[in-house]
Amino acid sequence: MNFELSDEQQLIRDTVRDFAEREIKPQARELDEKGEFSIELTKRIGEMGLFGMNLPEKYGGQGLDTLSYIIAVEEMARVDGSHAATLAAHNSLGIYPLFGYGTEEQKMKYLPQLCTGEALWSFGLTEPGAGSDSRGSKTTAVLDGDEWVINGSKIFITNGSSVISKGCTVQAVSDAKNGKKEFTTILVEKGTTGFTAKTMHGKMMWRASDTSELYFDDCRVPKENLLGEVGKGSKIMLSTLDGGRLSIAAMGLGLAQGAFEMALAYANERKQFGKPISKFQVNAFKLADMATKIELARNLLYKACWLKDEGKPFTKEAAMSKLYCSEIAREVADEAVQLHGGYGLMKDYDVERFYRDQRLLQIGEGTSEIQRLVISRQIGC
Repeated sequence: MNFELSDEQQLIRDTVRDFAEREIKPQARELDEKGEFSIELTKRIGEMGLFGMNLPEKYGGQGLDTLSYIIAVEEMARVDGSHAATLAAHNSLGIYPLFGYGTEEQKMKYLPQLCTGEALWSFGLTEPGAGSDSRGSKTTAVLDGDEWVINGSKIFITNGSSVISKGCTVQAVSDAKNGKKEFTTILVEKGTTGFTAKTMHGKMMWRASDTSELYFDDCRVPKENLLGEVGKGSKIMLSTLDGGRLSIAAMGLGLAQGAFEMALAYANERKQFGKPISKFQVNAFKLADMATKIELARNLLYKACWLKDEGKPFTKEAAMSKLYCSEIAREVADEAVQLHGGYGLMKDYDVERFYRDQRLLQIGEGTSEIQRLVISRQIGC
């Protein structure tokens, strides 16, 4: 076993960390306060080559491995969860299904522009009545001649309604014979008649990311917009979530690392009873536990990435990584606020934003309860 990063992977870590510190961190607090999605920063992320990192060069990517991409998400989340969410959702949920299941024509049509930061793509799975139960979808798609007619809605869709959102991969019920649903995935472009995207406001977390409600009212798209095969939609969406779990795990890992670093710096500066509070055993042990949990989370996630890159099954490890990293983000962010005391509750301190941002990680792309269900099935329960 070799736990050392390659020179290329270390360069990616250093480059993304520098970018996040110089360009995102100075704006993160204000964007969060305003609940404002930054087109400018998103395009800069694209210029950095962070969209489509794993794609072959012919589609506009860089042909990098999974771990390189995960390191980029981790470093982004170390500074700001909102921009890490934009990066993670666009790559794992937006780009991946197109690359993994699209025709060559679909790939050449969409992927090059999605790698530049000039356009974003979303993943339409969750509905008001279908969250953990993804097969509870009620959105329908009926083939009428040469067009699919889609009716229904989606909710909590990342990257779905900004001015640079290009479209969405939508799961819909295409047949329901004998009480058994058949699911199909269809590509719906922004601007299609009957397709409306509405930005959701009032979020507790990821306030500078784009979260949307999508509505389909007799929305007609060409039958060529079918992604994969009819009836294979659920398989496509769930396999996409395996890779997406690695991204959310990376967000949890990066957030925990950032919160830990804030807590350690503050504990070394803050003095009570004549000495830094880091010198009190109760606080030193908190920080030691935080560092240990982060190291365990990183090793588990990186192993899952290695399995994926080696072409080995990684469903169990992806679920374990997502579960553990998101839970550790919660624990570390909570202890980081505790070490900051009253200051940790103030918006002037970034740890307050980290405490809010971590809460989504135990819910998005499969709740912690669903991860335990996936793991339990994988281990033979």
